[in-house]
Order: sequence, then structure tokens, then C-alpha cells
Amino acid sequence: MGKEIRMTYDEQGDILDVSLGEPEEAISREVEDDFFLRIKLDTEEVVGFSIINFRKWFKDAKDIKILPVKAELAHS
Repeated sequence: MGKEIRMTYDEQGDILDVSLGEPEEAISREVEDDFFLRIKLDTEEVVGFSIINFRKWFKDAKDIKILPVKAELAHS
């Protein structure tokens, strides 16, 4: 079953942070330039991701909002 998606944007740091469900303790693994998955150590479950230099990758993004969608992510 999917979890609520929580998105925040740090304008000063230019970082988009996305959590699946409540934020929880995890490690970050860089999987592409500027793209990090947050993974729980004990279960290897993906619990979120971050994109640094967000404006570089999404130049046309104007507003960031919480969307009424559910998601499940996994890493390989």
C-alpha cells in the first residue's frame, strides 16, 4: 500500500526533499548526480529522496505542492 507523499523545498539550499509517509531515520545514497535516495538501514526500504540543485534540473517549476497521490518506491 502506498504512503502519503510529503514534499518540502529549501529555497536557500535549492533542495527538494520528498518523504514517503512520516520522515524517519535513514541513510542517503547518491544514485545519480544530485539525486539521493533515503533508505532505512534495517529493511533497505526507500523512505524518500532528495534532489539538490533542484532549479538546475527543473528550471520551469514554479510552485511545489503536496499532491493527493500515493507512491511506493524501491531501489535496485
